[in-house]
Amino acid sequence: MPSAPTPDDAPAFKGWTRPGPTPPGGLAPEPGETLDGLCGRWRIFQLAKGNRFSTDDLVTAWYGTSWCPRAGRIADLGSGIGSVALLAAWRCPGAEVHTVEAQAESLRLARRSIAYNGQEHRMFPRLGDLRDPDLFAGEAPFDLVTGTPPYWPEGHRLPAAHPQSIPARLEVRGGIADYAQAAARLLAPGGLFACVFPNDQRPRALAALAAAGLLCLHRREFVFKEGEPYGLDVFAAARRQDLPEGFEDRAECPEAEAPVLIRRSDGAVDPGIARIRLALGFPPGL
Repeated sequence: MPSAPTPDDAPAFKGWTRPGPTPPGGLAPEPGETLDGLCGRWRIFQLAKGNRFSTDDLVTAWYGTSWCPRAGRIADLGSGIGSVALLAAWRCPGAEVHTVEAQAESLRLARRSIAYNGQEHRMFPRLGDLRDPDLFAGEAPFDLVTGTPPYWPEGHRLPAAHPQSIPARLEVRGGIADYAQAAARLLAPGGLFACVFPNDQRPRALAALAAAGLLCLHRREFVFKEGEPYGLDVFAAARRQDLPEGFEDRAECPEAEAPVLIRRSDGAVDPGIARIRLALGFPPGL
């Protein structure tokens, strides 16, 4: 999963000023950690040599909050170091955000980032397995569920060098089908599930959504570099049971939106991704 460019730490960047509130801070990186810009003036703790936030996280948070901008309750599945959850919380300042993550080390970093940005009052991380059928039992359902599942079954790719990154790459704790099943259990009527998957595995992602009883309403492709085929798909899906009969055909689902280019052939940032970065409080990079 390619890394997203980390915003410059300065409050202004080539005439562009960071939007949003200034976090209280008060925490410093521990040995082996970095503290990096995430969105606006918010920052995130990461392991210098572990799993770090990426383009996958950025586009998932943007797509989900774009199609569900008034979400009051958000859940992020397999939340890792909390990057998607923090991005969604920044975009939806009135939302309550819950996360579930199975790795204690990643959860520790997420909690530190939540505290650094002063969001403990509305962000609630927990240790757990997203495949647990009792996950969030007894709690209200969610308007928006997000997920960045690993891309490959075990044995289909080499594992990552750092143990923290292995579950982000390989399906050691569930894959796209498990994320979709969990989202279908957790969504409120009319809620949306937003997720990301490689564009060369599009049929697999769509099949996982359908098997979970979810209808893909919108899909958008992100191409990493001009002239090269590989990229990402982001999906926004709803529970079929919440939709009227025949909705899929009448609404011509899924809507395939125009692709977004990330890098032009000369390596320059494309304006399409620059506009999305601006919406998430990133320097535009043009």
